[in-house]
Amino acid sequence: MADLAKIVEDLSALTVLEAAELSKLLEEKWGVSAAAAVAVAAPAAGGAAGGAAAAEEKTEFDVILTGDGGKKINVIKEVRAITGLGLTEAKTLVESAPKAVKEGVSKDEAEKLKKQLEEAGATVELK
Repeated sequence: MADLAKIVEDLSALTVLEAAELSKLLEEKWGVSAAAAVAVAAPAAGGAAGGAAAAEEKTEFDVILTGDGGKKINVIKEVRAITGLGLTEAKTLVESAPKAVKEGVSKDEAEKLKKQLEEAGATVELK
């Protein structure tokens, strides 16, 4: 039998990103949706109901450009490709970092955009 107190302790120590990944893995393993997994996890957590609320998977993310990493031209090109902005608008966006490049996108798209921008030399965070 699993040590339930240890499981609750381990779940409480997860970051939001780790909890989201756990949710995704459980969905794949058990064939359930995230809403059902959270509903099952909440009663199991007992007194840790506040932790269960924080473990809900965030569905919309903002991709925030925090810097150009010294490769401004490459970052401007990537911002133009992602946003469809003109050269002047993309340059202004990059120079006014921290600034949102895309808002309200899915987790997968946000991570893809973050990777693209980082490969161009930018520093990026997801919120």
